[in-house]
Formats: sequence, C-alpha cells, structure tokens
Amino acid sequence: MVRFENVGLRYGMGAEILKDISFTIERQSFQFLTGPSGAGKTTLLRLILLSLRPTRGLISLFGHDALTIDKAGVTDLRRRIGVVFQDFRLLDHLTTYENVALPLRVRGMDEASYRGEVTELLHWVGLGDRMNVPPAVLSGGEKQRAVIARALIVRPELLLADEPTGNVDPSLARRLLRLFTELHKSGTSVVIATHDLALMDQFDGARRLVLGDGRLHIFD
Repeated sequence: MVRFENVGLRYGMGAEILKDISFTIERQSFQFLTGPSGAGKTTLLRLILLSLRPTRGLISLFGHDALTIDKAGVTDLRRRIGVVFQDFRLLDHLTTYENVALPLRVRGMDEASYRGEVTELLHWVGLGDRMNVPPAVLSGGEKQRAVIARALIVRPELLLADEPTGNVDPSLARRLLRLFTELHKSGTSVVIATHDLALMDQFDGARRLVLGDGRLHIFD
C-alpha cells in the first residue's frame, strides 16, 4: 500500500532531517510511528499523504509512483486516505455535523444516504449533542473527536493519525482506540503517530516504526 525507498528530506540547503527512510505498509496492517518530540513523525505522515515532496528517494502509494503522477492523480490517491492531524482543519462556517459529512458531500453523495451514518458516528465519539454547533464553541478534545469522525466517515483504505488521543481523557482514548481497531479489522491499514508508551502497549501485535536522529528503525 505504501513503499518508501531511501527517502531523504531537507529544507533549503540545511542538513537532512530524514535520511534513507525505507519501509512498506501492507494492506490491513496496524503500526505505531513513534520517537521523541521533534523526530519528524508529523513530517513523515505528510510525506505519505503527498503534502510534502522528498528531496530524494522513491515513494509508491497504492501501487502508483507518487512522485510522477499529476495533480489530479494525487487528489485521487488522497481520497483513499483518512487523516487526523493536530491542527484540526475544521471549517468555521460549518457545523460539527457538516464538517464530518463534508468528504461525502464533496464526492457528490446525497445527504439522505449518509445522514444516519454521520449522526451515529458523532454519537459514538461523544458529540451527539454538539452536532449543530460551529467549531468555535468546541473544546480542543471535542475538535479532535470531530476530526477523527471526519477521517473515518469515508471508510478509508489507509488511516494516518497524528497523536489522535492527545486531547482526550483516558476513558475516551480507549474508546477511540477500539474504533481504530474495528476499522483495522474491517480492512483499513492504520498508522498512529504517538509518543504514548502506555497506548502502544495495548497493542501487542502492532509494528513499531521508531524515528530517531533522522533515521527509521522497525520493530515487528
């Protein structure tokens, strides 16, 4: 599903911040991306999403050479990916419900076909009573849950989540992890970036991708 070969990244003329990154993400796999703060976890996720281009190396996404396809091709590939980043990216002029439903609306789906599913998911993540309010009145944890719901509503083939439980209490964190687990069981590949060892220890079979000093180490 994802393949990196000797990928390097530098900004301008500075030293490389990622060096010779090589790994694959198989279909229906579950892995944690971890490492100290500033190691480049978010940067690596953005390379997978193709919102950053590497300085060197090869990236393949869903069997396509991601560095040679055109803009329309990149858009098509991104539609197969669910994304949870820490900057939320919720649209202020839309309600919580409308933000979560937006990816389906953009695809031209009729609201009647997805209204029930969006409502059910919002109840599941604890936002059932916040569906009709704008993001401005949501807490940080509520915004995080809305972003997670928006990523999951499209039933992505690949889910990229950057510290998805960082703004929620432990009880809700466990609930969200169960949701990620169920999504994985249904066939989605999951990559969760986190520095929370207790979180990772709940998944004995998950592979760990560990970033440090610009290099990636893999522990199966």
